[in-house]
Amino acid sequence: MRDSARPVSRSRLSAEGQPTHKDAGSKPQRRAGALPGLTLVATPIGNLDDITLRAVSLLKGADLVACEDTRVTGKLLSLLGISAPLTPYHEHNAERARPALLARMKEGQAVVLVSDAGLPLVSDPGYRLVRACLAEDIPVTSAPGASAALTALQLSGLPSDRFLFAGFLPSKDGPRRAALRELAAVPATLIFYESPHRLAGSLVAMAETLPGREAAVARELTKLYEEVRRGPLAELAAHYQAAGEPKGEIVVVVGPPVAEAPAAEDLDQQLRRALAGMSARDAAAAVALASGLPKRQVYARALALAAEGQA
Repeated sequence: MRDSARPVSRSRLSAEGQPTHKDAGSKPQRRAGALPGLTLVATPIGNLDDITLRAVSLLKGADLVACEDTRVTGKLLSLLGISAPLTPYHEHNAERARPALLARMKEGQAVVLVSDAGLPLVSDPGYRLVRACLAEDIPVTSAPGASAALTALQLSGLPSDRFLFAGFLPSKDGPRRAALRELAAVPATLIFYESPHRLAGSLVAMAETLPGREAAVARELTKLYEEVRRGPLAELAAHYQAAGEPKGEIVVVVGPPVAEAPAAEDLDQQLRRALAGMSARDAAAAVALASGLPKRQVYARALALAAEGQA
């Protein structure tokens, strides 16, 4: 059975952020971790062992768990041995359900928001609930955890210092290509969610709209049949066109724009300007950074130009 508890006001939190007992004879207080307001709790994306200890504590102590699908979350809680009241909160009922959730939190209740898998607010309407809470001065916090987008980025082998999560592309080819053209100039790795039946078509559109880029298709992440296929977009598109519709949840990661190599004359001009005030090594490093060319290649050319100038 879940602990029953009187709502705990923020003024009665201890210095450590946990509810304090008013006196020895008071009613049982909510267990540690389940605080009044809204808590965004990450759930596993495929491997149950990825649930965090904090997430378990929050789910056990919640007055209410708002979720995309009560059947999915109910199964998760059953596996964890947790009994907690559930209520649906998803794209189709968010406008109707939000006022009731806000009312309960204003009464001092602890509401936990989860998605079917991964981090809430990523490709779901949860951010509107967060905005509403902030407008009402209702506390909001997060218990982070598994994320399909970030897991795919880690496994892709593509640059991870700058990335953009673009969610799901439009289902129709015309709007999909228009969206990709808008993203083409973004100087970052792109992350998309995609459904199995649309994957091949999306990869074809990407290969034609974002030519020359490396990419990775990650599916069934953290599960038994986890797979990450890497290569140029054109090769990945050809593979999935031939192989047919894959199974599982899919994340597509696309590398940043390919830097156009300068013509030989342009490279020499850049190097000569740099060599006027730098050593060959420093000039090569500066030009390589600006051009995107390999440092070894640029340094070799810088040494050749420096030798010509001394002849």
